[in-house]
Amino acid sequence: MIDVDMRQLQAFLVVAQELNITRASARLHITQQTLSTQIQQLERAIGVTLLVRTSRGVLLTPAGDELERGGGAVVSELGDLTERVRAAHRGRLGRLRLACCPYATALFATEVADAMEAAVPGLEVELTSVPTPPDELALLLSGEADAAFMWLPVGDSRLNHASVRSDPRVVALPPGHRLAERDSVTLADLADEPVVRPDIFLSEENLRHWLAEPRPDGSPALRGPAVGKVEDCLMAVARGKGVWLAPEPLSRWVPVTNVRWLPVSDAAPSELALVWTARASQRLVATMIAEVRKVTGRSGDQPG
Repeated sequence: MIDVDMRQLQAFLVVAQELNITRASARLHITQQTLSTQIQQLERAIGVTLLVRTSRGVLLTPAGDELERGGGAVVSELGDLTERVRAAHRGRLGRLRLACCPYATALFATEVADAMEAAVPGLEVELTSVPTPPDELALLLSGEADAAFMWLPVGDSRLNHASVRSDPRVVALPPGHRLAERDSVTLADLADEPVVRPDIFLSEENLRHWLAEPRPDGSPALRGPAVGKVEDCLMAVARGKGVWLAPEPLSRWVPVTNVRWLPVSDAAPSELALVWTARASQRLVATMIAEVRKVTGRSGDQPG
């Protein structure tokens, strides 16, 4: 493979335009000796004579004519390629596209975005709110988002995750429910209660966690009606169609006055995680995990 130095090629093209070493060196802001040396090095690399000196300047040989015709396109294409590479670099490292569901992250997503931009000078964090985890997954897998916040378990081997917050479980009870006046309940207390399910789950594993099954005695949860949206869960509960188990932040973000929220003392907590695919910048992901944990108060040595 011929080793052609692009600076030497660019210098030759200027000489080919000027047909004069003095004028060409002035355009290039180098000495005539340096320019002559570059041309000689280019000729040795290619193995041909490209120009000859005359009393009036220089003349191109047939080989020089051919290099002039094709060399301009090479330099131009390399310049365009360099700009495309730099643009791709800026797009990858200069912007972080973060998808989130309002109920999961609205309380701290903007704070996280501000912290990331402060930690990584020049970074722009783009927040995209979507209604359900399947919408987040679609953005991740299509490459339209670099990372997302999701409650575990996701149950998808294509995704990497790191836990950033642990939330206790609460249950939404309808008005006048037999347990409504308690300070807290257990899963045994809820054994005969059908559990309303929003149709938002990414896997059977994910669904079982939200249903808190198996229950302590090994039995499955009594499954209540499936509804289309998170908001519909509370309407179903208010109408006495069942109860709804959810991470505690949802009780603050989607309050309904005629629904009673109670802690479930023995239900496993819900782990909120930062989730990303293999195409995401590992450097930015590592920085974001650290910044999110600062915001949520979760220490980096906790599991997950």
